[in-house]
Amino acid sequence: MARYRFVLPVALSVLLLVMLGALGTGRYAIAPVHIVQALAGGGDATTHVVVWQARLPRLLAAAMIGAGLAVSGATYQAVFRNPLVAPDLLGVLSGAAFGAASAILLGASGAGVQAGAFGGGILAMATGLGVARLLGGGGLLALVLGGLIANAIFTALVSLMKYVADPQDQLPAIVYWLLGSLAQVGWGQIVWLTPALVLALVPLLAAGRIMDVLSLDDDEARSLGVPARTWRLAAIGFATFLAALTVSVAGIIGWVGLLTPHLARLLVGAPHRRMVPLSAVLGAVGVVLADTVARTLTPGEIPLGMLTELFGAVAFVLVLRRLRQDVA
Repeated sequence: MARYRFVLPVALSVLLLVMLGALGTGRYAIAPVHIVQALAGGGDATTHVVVWQARLPRLLAAAMIGAGLAVSGATYQAVFRNPLVAPDLLGVLSGAAFGAASAILLGASGAGVQAGAFGGGILAMATGLGVARLLGGGGLLALVLGGLIANAIFTALVSLMKYVADPQDQLPAIVYWLLGSLAQVGWGQIVWLTPALVLALVPLLAAGRIMDVLSLDDDEARSLGVPARTWRLAAIGFATFLAALTVSVAGIIGWVGLLTPHLARLLVGAPHRRMVPLSAVLGAVGVVLADTVARTLTPGEIPLGMLTELFGAVAFVLVLRRLRQDVA
């Protein structure tokens, strides 16, 4: 606990410094003192517009999406008792991709695509849970199989959407969305994303002790008086809501939900009441850094999802090495 009380404030301080640096980084560089002036409502008009209209909403969205993906991943890993589980286990990402692609084919843009992605993610979760029920209830094996089947179904449907899309207009839009980006985020998205994210985050952040119990066998959980199946489905519901919410705003952002909980465990240990809040902060730091690199590394913006996939694959090798050492 003493280590957690030290690590969490340090992580929060790092997040604030990274966010301040991100506000000043870009083709129009801004000194920290001018950033503070702009945030306080002062400074010159150009700096004020760049900070408040171009960078701040995107920065806040990156932090919230990183926190949401990390907490969603930590929850899935606890519920399924598997450190290699990610938020897409129940087909949420492929379902969201199908929803967004369908909206684009119907001529939607902006909020319409986001609504389609969110609805597709929830539909995929419902499909996975429905298949699990047909296979034998809410046991872990049934849930995993249901998720795999749902993921296969919606991945095939995404391929179908690409096949029938107009190659001159709709197909590039679908592919770009699937690569992940925060380039289109504005205050309109922040207004509805914030309360929805808090609604899903707070219960999961407060359920650390329940997640510790869910990490045990079902028989052990029942012996402690915890209805494991009910709590597991509730945790899956909130975590899936989080994942679908983040995907609807930013597209497919891979690896954050898988890798961040491992770093949090390394720093503060396995208890979820400490690991999950730290995962949220570290996830926010990671996505803010990745998005800053994505928009500043080259003259043309790099898709955020492409960047996280690249660095995530490298980091995953280190995670596998650590897991192998733990088993040995």
